[in-house]
Amino acid sequence: MIKKTIYIIFLLSAITFAQSKRSLNNDGVDLYSGKKYSDAEVKFKKGLEKDPELFQGHFNLGDAYYKQGRYDEALQSYKNSLQFTEDKINQAKVYHNIGNALMKQQKYQESVGAYANSLKKNPNDLDTKYNLSYALNMLKQNQQQQKNKNDKNQDKNKDQQQKQDQQNDQDKKDQNKDKQQNQQQQQQPKNQISKEDAQRILEVLKNNESDLQKKLRKVKGKPVNTEKDW
Repeated sequence: MIKKTIYIIFLLSAITFAQSKRSLNNDGVDLYSGKKYSDAEVKFKKGLEKDPELFQGHFNLGDAYYKQGRYDEALQSYKNSLQFTEDKINQAKVYHNIGNALMKQQKYQESVGAYANSLKKNPNDLDTKYNLSYALNMLKQNQQQQKNKNDKNQDKNKDQQQKQDQQNDQDKKDQNKDKQQNQQQQQQPKNQISKEDAQRILEVLKNNESDLQKKLRKVKGKPVNTEKDW
């Protein structure tokens, strides 16, 4: 399980002009800490209306989106925040949170890249090191599962092809057999009867002969009329 470290940034400023946007951001942070993420989102957006280039506003808005499961919007806000800071620690926090959002979307390859970028900015962050290790492990498992799935599909396709080849061979044999039978029938003389027909005729004659013998026995001893009727 990744360490769900989500950095939230307070805005500290002594300038009077910045008090309004600072107040909106810090009010948002308070709401965020109270798990009122949608209300915090509203405060962060109002702060950005006053100062669209406020790093903390974009960053914290990304956190509010993240907590609501709106990971695409969170990613966009995090990326927006990168435009408004040159501080490496802040950049490291952004990439760490980007990695977390990508992990939630099971985009393991991209999350590995995000955590690696975070460690380039802050090599000593233990949470990021842990999450990078976890992301690499998940990526490896995902690749293995995909490989197993592909191998299974290949075996299935191979079996289907073999069955199809066997069926084609059988169909070809049946076609050749029918062709041979048709040729034999065509070559057979018109007056020639088949073996099956000859057998049936012999059976009929045999039965008729038996009936004839019975009739002859009945008329045995009776004189035979040799005269013809005209």
